[in-house]
Amino acid sequence: MSGILGFVVFFPMVSALVCYLIGKKDKKGRDYFADAATGMELAAFLLLFFLTKNSAGPSHQDLMLEIPEVCGMGLHFVLDDFRMLYGGIAALLWFASTLFSREYFTHYRNRNRYYLFLLLTLGATEGVFLSADFYTMFLFFEMMSFTSYVWVAQDEKKASLRAAETYLAVAVIGGLVMLMGIFMIYNMTGTLVFEELAGCYQMYALTTSSGIPEKKLMIAGICLLVGFGAKAGAFPLHIWLPKAHPVAPAPASALLSGILTKAGVFGILAVSSNIFLHDQRWGLLLLFLGLCTMFGGALLAVFSVDLKRTLACSSMSQIGFILTGIGMQGILGEENGLAARGTLLHMVNHSLIKLALFMIAGVVVMNLHKLDLNDIRGFGRKKPLLNACFLAGALGISGIPLFNGYISKTLLHESIVEGAELAVELSGFLKAAEWVFLFSGGMTLAYMTKLYVALFVEKNSSVKEQKRFDGMRKYMNPISAFAIVGSSAILPVLGFLPHLV
Repeated sequence: MSGILGFVVFFPMVSALVCYLIGKKDKKGRDYFADAATGMELAAFLLLFFLTKNSAGPSHQDLMLEIPEVCGMGLHFVLDDFRMLYGGIAALLWFASTLFSREYFTHYRNRNRYYLFLLLTLGATEGVFLSADFYTMFLFFEMMSFTSYVWVAQDEKKASLRAAETYLAVAVIGGLVMLMGIFMIYNMTGTLVFEELAGCYQMYALTTSSGIPEKKLMIAGICLLVGFGAKAGAFPLHIWLPKAHPVAPAPASALLSGILTKAGVFGILAVSSNIFLHDQRWGLLLLFLGLCTMFGGALLAVFSVDLKRTLACSSMSQIGFILTGIGMQGILGEENGLAARGTLLHMVNHSLIKLALFMIAGVVVMNLHKLDLNDIRGFGRKKPLLNACFLAGALGISGIPLFNGYISKTLLHESIVEGAELAVELSGFLKAAEWVFLFSGGMTLAYMTKLYVALFVEKNSSVKEQKRFDGMRKYMNPISAFAIVGSSAILPVLGFLPHLV
């Protein structure tokens, strides 16, 4: 059964090469093959889910894979509920994005190259989520950074290449700092396996009188935080997000926002939930970064007049909500149930919401080749299907009751309230954090209302343009509609049935 883990990591990489060779001769065949490859990846995770949930089937302990002596230390993969959930979500997002890519890239150059790196990045991302130690995670994390660079630079325009340079620079610098942290941890502990590192910070704090190893471990943790935070889009390393998303193809933006940022969050969780488990100082650091990221992203989104840039800044803000939840896990210690559940649920919600919203933005780009809200105003009028799908995402991310974001944001908010009651010495700071949380949530509703009104309520200033918009009947093909409607339909379902996650 452990062979399935190897399949879900390396099958997309092999498929990438096959897809590229097919594309040299048959472009339609390449598109169908890419759809089939991502569909098989999703099917593999569904199979894993049913096998592990079957009492007669293998347990998670049976689903471990070790490939010895790769790059010296070997590769180690493991499956648990969290990894299975996020590996499956990654496969779902890739499948939907690949279906949408067929129509979106109809008039693009270098499509063969795009599909090659699309599938390579899928394998690298699954390698990150299934990794059992920091060494394996680092290798696949860096692979993911380099292969996804091509997405940002896809159309090779000046703005795209400049944004791709920023993306790559942040990724490389973050990776080098992360590697330094890995060196330090291995030097102090002799291991990089997540389970073996559990609680080691507290162990150093209790067993050393000088406090030097404890401080070194904190420095190592901060180095890892820099590397993972850069990919997550956390403040102040968020600079690539507003630059990359407006120029990247919309299907790639959906994956950059929905999954690649979560790979960075997964790394932060690996550090927080193992090395610094229930550590209040570490929790305070993450809470502060989360509040800055949350508020700063929302503020940028409110003042943005570019559709995809607004969604990119929104992603930064929602990552701040997630980091706030991780910080509260440390502050609340063993009483962190609300924070842990809220963090996980908001990760899932944000991934699914941004998949739908960025594909809808892709529909706008396909038809108008514009992103400025003043130019695209009124495009969505008389398009009820697109209107309903966008509304599901907007209401979800705004935290409106009966939609998925309401549950996760409520859990995160209540964890802050609980922290103010339990951690008396931090009550003043946590009450201020609550106001930042609520105000940022209000700004989320404000910028999503701005987008909705501009696209679906107001009329374009040009009467001729508005008539053209209203006359569009075939603004996306059935396959693209299936990908968007299917992604949007999940959102209210999770609002009613959050316990499914």
